[in-house]
Amino acid sequence: MTDETLRLDDMTWTEVEAALEDGTRTAVVAVGSIEQHGPHLPLRMDTIAGEAVTERIAAKLGDALAAPPIQPGCSGHHMSFPGTITIPPETLMDLIESYCRSLDEHGFECIALVPTHGGNFGPVNTVAPELARELDATIVTLADLEENMALMNEGMAEAGVDYEEPSIHAGAAETAVVLAVEEGLVRTDALEPGAEGEISAARMINEGFEAVTENGVLGDPHEGTAEAGEAIVERMASAYAEQIEAARDLD
Repeated sequence: MTDETLRLDDMTWTEVEAALEDGTRTAVVAVGSIEQHGPHLPLRMDTIAGEAVTERIAAKLGDALAAPPIQPGCSGHHMSFPGTITIPPETLMDLIESYCRSLDEHGFECIALVPTHGGNFGPVNTVAPELARELDATIVTLADLEENMALMNEGMAEAGVDYEEPSIHAGAAETAVVLAVEEGLVRTDALEPGAEGEISAARMINEGFEAVTENGVLGDPHEGTAEAGEAIVERMASAYAEQIEAARDLD
């Protein structure tokens, strides 16, 4: 295993065994999705962001690995847009439970769950307490949607982008992240603004995303920059790594 390897699924079983014996104690798990992100971003956008953030968290912790992201997620409100794949909340919770039980059995002392799609925050917060009671590992949930969006907007501001999104989906912030992580996946010739301003979350969930945005975009993706994407990933990873360290210290 090279020093740069932080992805669990890039390792062999003997390398994972050696890492655990050498003091690796935490697995960081992104909970992503396969769903529409406008005409310019790939369906796996939330998973791309999750991988970037969890690998950065693992690097900051120094004794952690980024587990393979869980996908798809709970994306029923995007199903009017082709390509979206959704699963019921119960199925997602079963997947999370199976991931955590496997990692716990192999000796990870802490498992951090990092949802990067809004529809996954509820299932993560629902299943985590039961897992915390039943497993030896400490379960840490980074599943506060308001905090998640605030960190993204803070990253944008830090990079000098004077544009704030009250609701984040396929607009400036998420476009910025993909520009920073996998720039070639952004269809720059298909950038177009979507619904602006405050959006009713209840309406999006109950009536579907198409009720508020024809193209699947909230905000203006033209405002996103690679520099802002890097700032977002760094800000999220720093905040979440601190929370994981605090939770581990309490255990």
